[in-house]
Amino acid sequence: MLIAEKKRKESISEYIIFMYQTEDLIRAYNFDMGEIYKYVIQHFPVEDEKKTRIKAWYRKIANQMKKEGLVKNGQHLEELNNLAKELSQFNLELLKSDQAYRKIFDQAKLHINRNAAQSNGQISNPVQICLNGIYGLLLLRLNGKPVDDTIKQGTLAFGDVLSYLSYKYQKRTNGH
Repeated sequence: MLIAEKKRKESISEYIIFMYQTEDLIRAYNFDMGEIYKYVIQHFPVEDEKKTRIKAWYRKIANQMKKEGLVKNGQHLEELNNLAKELSQFNLELLKSDQAYRKIFDQAKLHINRNAAQSNGQISNPVQICLNGIYGLLLLRLNGKPVDDTIKQGTLAFGDVLSYLSYKYQKRTNGH
């Protein structure tokens, strides 16, 4: 899909979050491509040829999810888990070598620790906590739920971490 390809090239964390949303959308329609086409793809303001490509992309993602047994919310494609692990490893490298990143990360540390505690030890990886925090805010807003100031502050801090991390990741990946 065009949006996913663009996000993957420009911001790896935005790509991961977009794909989390895609997984949840596919689950919401019970992997029914007819329903996804009718209620989602058909409304895209693009020509029919692109809609056909978009439908094929959704089908590919749905098939991969089925193959990996990802029917429950909170489960993610192996590709996304691997990218999150790669970002986590890069996070550790930057914490040692990049003072600007260290400062950004330290400003988010309180929020990262709070979210880790709220997960009852199920999620301890700081990059995964940031990804989940941003995606969680998106879900709250999509569902019209109130967002308190603590969540807003945390997600701003998570966004700063992910933005810098993604920027540096893209530079390294593209050989700059």
